[in-house]
Amino acid sequence: MVSPASTTRPRTTRKLLSALAITTAALLTAAATPVAAAQEPAWRMGEPPLTTPWTAQVSPDNALPEYPRPQLTREKWQNLNGTWEFAAAEAGEAPPFGRSLGERVLVPYPIESALSGIQRHEDRMWYRRTFTVPPDWRIHHGRALKLHFGAVDYDAVVWVNGKRVATHRGGYGAFSADITDALRPRGEQEIVVGVEDRTDATWQPVGKQRLVPDRGIFYEGASGIWQTVWMEPVPTAHVVELDMVPDIDTSTLGMTVRTGGNAAGLRAEVVVRDGRRVVGRAVGAADRPMEVPIPNAKLWSPESPFLYDIDVVLRDRGRPVDRVSSYVGMREIGTATGADGKLRMTLNGEILFHMSTLDQGYWPDGIYTAPTDEALRFDLEQHKRLGFNTVRKHIKTEPDRWYYHADRLGLLVWQDMPSMRTGAGRPPVEAQQQFEAELHELVEEKKDWTSIIGWVPFNEGWGEWSREATGRIADEIARQDPTRLVNAHSGVNCCDSLGDSGKGDVIDWHQYVGPAAPQPEGDRVSMDGEHGGFGLEVEGHMWFGEGHAYEMTPDKATLTRRYVENQRDVLTAAQRCGISGAVYTQITDVEHEVNGFFTYDRRVEKMDFARVRAINEEIVRTADGRTAPPAPDPGTPGLGGVHRYEFEGTGPTAVDSAGSADAALTNAERVPGMQGGGLSFGGDGQADTGAALIDTAGSYSVSAWVRLDEAAGGFQTVVSQDSGSHSAFFLQYSGADQRWAMSFAGLRALSPDKPEPGRWYHLTGVRDAASGTLSLFVDGQRVAQQSACLAGESGGSTVIGRGQYGGQPVDFLRGDVDDVRIFDRALSDEEVAAVAARG
Repeated sequence: MVSPASTTRPRTTRKLLSALAITTAALLTAAATPVAAAQEPAWRMGEPPLTTPWTAQVSPDNALPEYPRPQLTREKWQNLNGTWEFAAAEAGEAPPFGRSLGERVLVPYPIESALSGIQRHEDRMWYRRTFTVPPDWRIHHGRALKLHFGAVDYDAVVWVNGKRVATHRGGYGAFSADITDALRPRGEQEIVVGVEDRTDATWQPVGKQRLVPDRGIFYEGASGIWQTVWMEPVPTAHVVELDMVPDIDTSTLGMTVRTGGNAAGLRAEVVVRDGRRVVGRAVGAADRPMEVPIPNAKLWSPESPFLYDIDVVLRDRGRPVDRVSSYVGMREIGTATGADGKLRMTLNGEILFHMSTLDQGYWPDGIYTAPTDEALRFDLEQHKRLGFNTVRKHIKTEPDRWYYHADRLGLLVWQDMPSMRTGAGRPPVEAQQQFEAELHELVEEKKDWTSIIGWVPFNEGWGEWSREATGRIADEIARQDPTRLVNAHSGVNCCDSLGDSGKGDVIDWHQYVGPAAPQPEGDRVSMDGEHGGFGLEVEGHMWFGEGHAYEMTPDKATLTRRYVENQRDVLTAAQRCGISGAVYTQITDVEHEVNGFFTYDRRVEKMDFARVRAINEEIVRTADGRTAPPAPDPGTPGLGGVHRYEFEGTGPTAVDSAGSADAALTNAERVPGMQGGGLSFGGDGQADTGAALIDTAGSYSVSAWVRLDEAAGGFQTVVSQDSGSHSAFFLQYSGADQRWAMSFAGLRALSPDKPEPGRWYHLTGVRDAASGTLSLFVDGQRVAQQSACLAGESGGSTVIGRGQYGGQPVDFLRGDVDDVRIFDRALSDEEVAAVAARG
């Protein structure tokens, strides 16, 4: 244990000062009143900025009393949640054996939460309590006592009666200890737990926890014990885990009954039941794979989340030594090619679109820990009510009961690995190794939940250290669990990402407000990993005084309308581009973020839920790739273009020699071009055609000769088309990259080399709707191509010499242009080369 270094927020500091004043007054009173001085400290709930409908239900007698391990149940167990003693810890401080601590904390709520009763952060801390072993457990007669911790953030050491029984590093993994040899023969037993959690002051995996949460996307920390603590008696040889792998093709359940203690020579009997009816039975050696037949198995799906009950008996020469119960859903996740030729995700062999929310798992009263089991279940129930079939558990894990509820309700789950901090460079080697150890621990612990269908090791490059390592890790997770999909990097196009490793089963982009529309590629499906984020402030239900979202709306009606419009774009992306899933941000508001379906306190529904459900169900019903999209219009043949500007002649108008859309010139000078006349711009001019010459939803090509006066840090656009917001496309010089580019807002196909000022270049940008690509050609050669399935529709003018962003004219050209041609189709490589050669 090390120095306390308590970190508090201004709000918490004010509460702490107030609490100190109250405590001082109480001490003065106690000095004059001996009876009061003898009283023990008591747990008192703090004051959360917001309460949920379940806050008031929490008490020392009702702190998550439910059985905490639904996948492996035994009859006898004892919950150790409730009031524990608590104290901050000093560096090198000896454990406080046998002495009472000065504060009371409610376990299992993290100490920063109001429900804990502490409501502040400590880097280091002590927990202490006593317990008694029920006399009928007969621990010393061939039986052992196991002590279990659902999760402790971050470094934990556990002593029982002064003997160290367990250590664990990692804020998200469960751990257990056989405490039999530490028990006293009778009477009270003592548990002391020491915890260190420095949150984002280190490289430990923290997800969105921060010591100082910002008014953006990072939140309050959650330190100490934050999942259930409990104990159970077990035989010396006992079942510790059931590895279960459904095989729907053979209607069998692969089962390995893993044991602890001396289980040599023991055999396991497995019985599978549908209600009271036995439907499958098998007997085999413990710790060895066996197959349990389940003839004509009922399959688990979001529409029919059927679960079989399982009983397992561990036997020694026929004598039962241990009994456990469990359950399983028979389902299989995979991929298949749809009628449109695009690879999509499947469930039980059928294409199923993953209609998902981003679920952060935060609570205003319990932070990382839901106040009650009913509250834990509530968010998942609302997913079903809103027409979602999938949840992305975002860079956080949950107690086992959350996955149990997902199994029973019928929700698919993409499970993220909690990330290391971001924005501080790349993690050192020891942090990389610890991250990987905790990632593999997560997969091992959660690989038997029916609801979990995929793993997400990295998010937006947060804590990523190399693209090669990301690919290697994806491969290792696939070997560890070959029954699920691996999304190596959600938001690989975003933020701190080091780029696509090419590994895993999924290509995943983020785009706000989006949606993102990457296309399947090779043996990888594609999905929108995050989009949306429409916000609405609800007075009286705000964590802070104001809120943040990717697009704010003024009222419930507008918020609902924008959601439905955005989801229509998701449907288009699914039907045209082949995305297999989309993740909307998010199910509830979280602290400063106000982009939820619910307010942070879960008290206000912010949208018209009937309309939300209707569009979500329409997407799931129709985004299955069963119908091939219509072929794009072949366009007009020839290399002259449907519109052409050669800039011959004089006057304020550039003649359209191939069409009828002459361009009005502003601040443009006639100069010699590549052949005959050209046009020169000095950084404030344009040639406006007065019409939308390109159907940007389809295929098109734009070519021009261009010569820059300078190639510095500013953007310069050669040809674009207005949309009222951002140009539908930009054929341009990208100052951010100092390269030529064919661009959409947020997406660029870039040349490999920086252009030279004063030299003529032939540029061609090609948008191919059939292949969903955006390509750049320089001097007749393809130099870059990007996946760009969706294109923004526009009705504004096609313009030479500038672009548009945020509704404003921007990126004015400083240089000369000649022979601008516009085509209503995607030119082939050979045709582009021919157009360039003619110059």
